[in-house]
Amino acid sequence: MSLFRNIVFTAVIAGLLSGLLMTVIQHFSTVPLILQAETYERAAPEAGHGHSHDAAPAAGAASPAAEHHHDEEAWAPADGFERFIYTAAADMLSAVGFGLVLIAIAEALGGFNGWRRGLMFGIAGFLTVSLAPGLGLPPELPGMPAAELGSRQVWWISTAACTAIGLGLIGYTRSAVLAALAIVLLVAPHLIGAPLPPTHETDVPIELHARFVNAVYATNLVFWAVLGTLTAVVREKFRAGEDIAARPAAGLASR
Repeated sequence: MSLFRNIVFTAVIAGLLSGLLMTVIQHFSTVPLILQAETYERAAPEAGHGHSHDAAPAAGAASPAAEHHHDEEAWAPADGFERFIYTAAADMLSAVGFGLVLIAIAEALGGFNGWRRGLMFGIAGFLTVSLAPGLGLPPELPGMPAAELGSRQVWWISTAACTAIGLGLIGYTRSAVLAALAIVLLVAPHLIGAPLPPTHETDVPIELHARFVNAVYATNLVFWAVLGTLTAVVREKFRAGEDIAARPAAGLASR
């Protein structure tokens, strides 16, 4: 019970700190780009309403009102402090979950054994969750076209799973056959290819999207590095306490 409690506390402490750090970095890196892209997204429907309505729409075609229908009642956090708070809550909850995954994998492989190995676990998390899936499905800004959600989710999960297994085989095996299998797993999702949107037309400038992609990768790299390092440091602190508590129990058992 003590072990489970310490693992949860470790994930919560490391997750809250790294998640809050990620929110602060996003506030100055990705959020301004998202807000800028939203101006293009709002401008597109307004431009679409500028055409003439003298002629009736062709048979079977959707009316302009149907094409540009927007739910005015849809809720979204207000820009500024409210948006920051909701983003921070989502980032910290996600970080706690990722921290639990890192600890579970590390414990199964013998523990962190220092902050350096924690950093390596964090880099592996970045490669698995952010970089590898992003090669086929790069981060998107509002107003950009995207493929069907279900197919994107399947490809993303498959790519992340293949990347995690491939990195594990490379890092923890010495077999040439398993190394070859790891390479196949790392490359296969990208040979198959990610699902593509029906069109690539967008009002969002390509330069803005390129800046956003770079900002997302940089932010996620820092987040995963900090999460892995903090998780390892905090876990080792709790492990030291577990070892101290186990010594008297072992002495009593020997009597």
